[in-house]
Amino acid sequence: MELVTLQDVPLGRLLVVAGHLVGQRWNRYLAEEHGLTQAGMVTLMTLARHGELPHREVAERGFVRPATLTGIVDTLARDGLVERQRDDSDRRSVRLAITPAGRERVAALTTLMHSGRPLTSVDADPAKAQVIREFLLEVIGSGDDPRMTGRPTEAKDPAC
Repeated sequence: MELVTLQDVPLGRLLVVAGHLVGQRWNRYLAEEHGLTQAGMVTLMTLARHGELPHREVAERGFVRPATLTGIVDTLARDGLVERQRDDSDRRSVRLAITPAGRERVAALTTLMHSGRPLTSVDADPAKAQVIREFLLEVIGSGDDPRMTGRPTEAKDPAC
């Protein structure tokens, strides 16, 4: 049996592995440096961008169920990053608001995300980074094109 190395792996599979590893590294960084999960970060950024919102709307914007958001908000509230506020017009409704500490956390993350710091020596080169960006945008945008994803299309007889 011949061993396969990363050099032998098809590009699509390399992309999947790279995405998985980058996601793991990012989640570890969020936890270790900012005390956040990905869902916690999305919740904070949603509140920072849109202001005080009903619990249900934050869940919708974060693509989670309201029940799932409850645990996320429990952690963020425990850490002093968000506050729950009862809606005066409807006591059953809970609104969420970001605290000053939560805004500081979002500011630190936003600065990092917009720093332009390269991930590798390859994307440190602006010309190579542009090629990578174009490739990734095309991969993301071609998801429904059967010619790009390898899904079979109707074979046509070249004689016709």
